[in-house]
Amino acid sequence: MFLRILDRLEEVLIATLIATATVVIFVAVVQRYAVGIPFLYPYFYGINLTWAQELCIYMFVWMAKFGAAYGVRTGIHVGVDVLVNRLPHRSQRAMIMFGLAAGAFFTGVVGTLGAKFVWAIAHTDQVSSDLEWPMWIIYLCVPLGSYLMCFRFLQVLWTFARGGELPHHDSAQTDRLSASESEALAIITPGKPGASP
Repeated sequence: MFLRILDRLEEVLIATLIATATVVIFVAVVQRYAVGIPFLYPYFYGINLTWAQELCIYMFVWMAKFGAAYGVRTGIHVGVDVLVNRLPHRSQRAMIMFGLAAGAFFTGVVGTLGAKFVWAIAHTDQVSSDLEWPMWIIYLCVPLGSYLMCFRFLQVLWTFARGGELPHHDSAQTDRLSASESEALAIITPGKPGASP
């Protein structure tokens, strides 16, 4: 139950951030160029959107941190596994578990250092330049996103240790592809069943 809520919260947060950033950028661009159009000038002249770029940068940073954790959970990160695939089965298993444990350790360290940084900056008066938000709120994405990514690495490691399965993303497994499109994709995708040599 907890994992389903966490998964859904992660997805909603990422989708909300990217949708909001897209809308803010669109409105800012329309406002910028509408001021030059005479009949739209009175409607857009008084609007001040100088903060829009800064807000979108922060939203994309937050989205990237939580998106990285989502990538670990769903197996969509790019990985170079040529050497690992050439190893015997037991060595493959050991290398995969080592890689997952190293990922968990690294993101745990980044999360801890990020938490210390956020704690230190929370005791200052630093604010962002346009939005004038406290900087500790903006930097909070580093420990939160890193700890979530660490948790996802440990979750994948636990699942792999118990059943030998890793999350993987199959581009042919989407709802919108018809059967013939899936077959065509399988033919041109190397390494898939039915792929041409």
